Amino acid sequence: MFDSSTLQLLGEALDILREGFTDLPPFQSASDLISIRRVLGETADRLKDNYPYPHPLYAGQMLKPPHEVARLAYQLAQYVNPNNHALDGGRASSAMEKEAVAEIARMFGWIDHLGHLTGGGTMANLEALWVAGRVTNGKVVLASTQAHYTHSRICGVLELPFESVSVDSLARMDVDALEVRLKRGDVGTVVVTLGTTATGACDPLPAILDLQANYRFRVHVDSAYGGYFILADNLTPQTYEAYSRVRDADSVVVDPHKHGLQPYGCGCVLFRDPSVGSLYKHDSPYTYFSSAELHLGEISLECSRPGAAAVALWATQRLFPLDKGGEFTGMLSKCRNAAVHLYSRLEEDSRFIAELKPELDIVVWAVKARTIEESSRLARLIFEEAARQDLHLALANLPTAFFGDSWQVGDGPTITCLRSCLMKPEHHDWLDSIWNKLDNAAATVLNSAS
Repeated sequence: MFDSSTLQLLGEALDILREGFTDLPPFQSASDLISIRRVLGETADRLKDNYPYPHPLYAGQMLKPPHEVARLAYQLAQYVNPNNHALDGGRASSAMEKEAVAEIARMFGWIDHLGHLTGGGTMANLEALWVAGRVTNGKVVLASTQAHYTHSRICGVLELPFESVSVDSLARMDVDALEVRLKRGDVGTVVVTLGTTATGACDPLPAILDLQANYRFRVHVDSAYGGYFILADNLTPQTYEAYSRVRDADSVVVDPHKHGLQPYGCGCVLFRDPSVGSLYKHDSPYTYFSSAELHLGEISLECSRPGAAAVALWATQRLFPLDKGGEFTGMLSKCRNAAVHLYSRLEEDSRFIAELKPELDIVVWAVKARTIEESSRLARLIFEEAARQDLHLALANLPTAFFGDSWQVGDGPTITCLRSCLMKPEHHDWLDSIWNKLDNAAATVLNSAS
């Protein structure tokens, strides 16, 4: 987890970077190394108060460690500390951002596009909905009840009307319910989630695009978590079909700081029609005069942005090109395989209820009990007992309908269930250990309860 041997590589790269500035007169910064050492030690002590996010036994929330090349490239870039707003502040890193973003666009099937990196998925979705609101004159934005809460919040910020659409038993947007709402008119944008953060469900994009032809709305794909799975080779036919139609959407968001092996924060927003760049038009009295080339600040709502994030992404994509069948694809496939295998074990275990087959690499399951209240209580206890055994899962409140008709008593709308994000390829190799710890935790709790 904390291998420091790669720091030697950083030193070697720093020597190469230094060669580009040897014509400058030398100067020495007045750093107090003794004080820095003391403060760094204190900082390291404070950071011990964390869950072991990089370890395979952490299988709870969407926390994936950045690859070594991303960490090192980010640190290397910070010696220059470029700002990817105007080219004055980040010439090399701006060019690297354009190249890296173009590769992500090609992954979705776009050559002509407009796009850039953002501070994360929230900002990326905000830009997409800001453009959508401008293009559709402020009409209603729709998203499923399982879509990320950020969409309703963003619409509040943008003063766009927002409504939720119900989901089916597989946690995907209900197309029939969507059409009922579309028939009422005044819908400008439909947000399609490919990989919900709760269950990893993928909305039926092909069917929604069919409706677009009749009802004339924009389609925005929020694949902040799941976007990279377009490269995976082990999706179900239905899920693969949804990803194959992303190229027909109007905009798409993906977060390289999730499955793209990047440090926080690194999001990406893409538009199929480059002409939406005219919506960003503004005058700056001092920023954009150093070059006739496009400055990234001219097509982004954010101003100052860390060029180091672009450098890290560019370096990572040099090491792991976004090609089907490549090493990066293999990592994604191992994550999904881990989820499928965990689901199979849960499905066969009489103590658990696993109805939602994972589409990507998130698995959710409930604890079998007589009542919904009792099931929720046992899930919380298993969560706590698993953590005592160094297995870190997550809890989620989900509709009881996702778990079938398993309850003898009670008809509450939601249930607290266990949830696991198997986002590290190492999860595949650690699955036996993960299962053994879950098995022991469940046995401990359920034996005590009986």
